[in-house]
Order: sequence, then C-alpha cells, then structure tokens
Amino acid sequence: MKGGKGKATTTKKETPEVLKPSDDRLGKRKAAVKADKSSKSKANNNKKAKKDPNKPKRPASAFFVFLEEFREIYKREHPNVKAVSVVGKAGGEKWKSLTRAEKAPYEAKAAKRKIEYEKQISAYNKKQESNADEGDEDSDRSKSEVNDEDDEESGEDEEEEDDDEE
Repeated sequence: MKGGKGKATTTKKETPEVLKPSDDRLGKRKAAVKADKSSKSKANNNKKAKKDPNKPKRPASAFFVFLEEFREIYKREHPNVKAVSVVGKAGGEKWKSLTRAEKAPYEAKAAKRKIEYEKQISAYNKKQESNADEGDEDSDRSKSEVNDEDDEESGEDEEEEDDDEE
C-alpha cells in the first residue's frame, strides 16, 4: 500500500511540472497557427477575382435607408457625438422600436431601389455576355495551339527564304 501512495504522490507532483511546458507549447502552437492563417489569407486574396468597378452596387436594405435619414437627425440633435458606433447603436434601437406602419415607407424605398438595381444588373450582365461572346472567337483554341500555328507559318517562310538563297 505504501508503494501505491508513493507513486500517486509522485505523479501528482510531476503532473503540474509536466503541464507547465505543455502550456508554453500551446502558446507557441497558437502563434504558429496565427502565422499559418495570415499566409492563408494572403493566398485567398490572390485567388479572389478582381471586382469590376462598373458593376452596379447592391441596393440598401430598409434599415439602411432608415439609417441614412436617422444619421442626419441624430447629428443635428447631438452635434458633439462623432463616433459612428454610437449613431449606429442608437439607430438600431430606434429601428427596433418602430412599428410596421412606421417602417413601411423605408421598405417601399428599399423595394424601389432593388427594382432599379435589378434593371441595372440585367443590363450589366447582358453587356458582359456580349463582351464575352466577342472574345470567344479566339478562345476556342488554346494559346499554345495558336502559337504552334504561328511557329509553323514562320518556319515555312524561313524554308522558302532558304530556297531562294540557293
């Protein structure tokens, strides 16, 4: 029995000592993981397609239509408040307290903006498709095939020049 107690006490003493280095390792692992995430985010940024500046922007929701007007009112009433977060929080609280009837005009404006956006995006998509169709004539063949044909033509011309010289 004494041997059992002795082993138990030694393992209890060793356990905290063993955990301390592992705690340090966890910190190192977290640091290593953070470094990996930053490299992944850079890789993801390279994969993203560039945004087209001509593409129409999505319309504002009813809340943001409300917030546009609320900001002006809030700034007039509280000219000393400069923090955007304070204005946003106050706007959110006000929006939650509005009834459906009070929200209706903002929802109507948002619906109008959405209809306009849908018209603009359909026109934009048609324009993109027509531009893509014009570029498709050459894209049926890969660049290497086109380059091979160019090389063959230039090679034939060189052979003809060689024949002329003899």
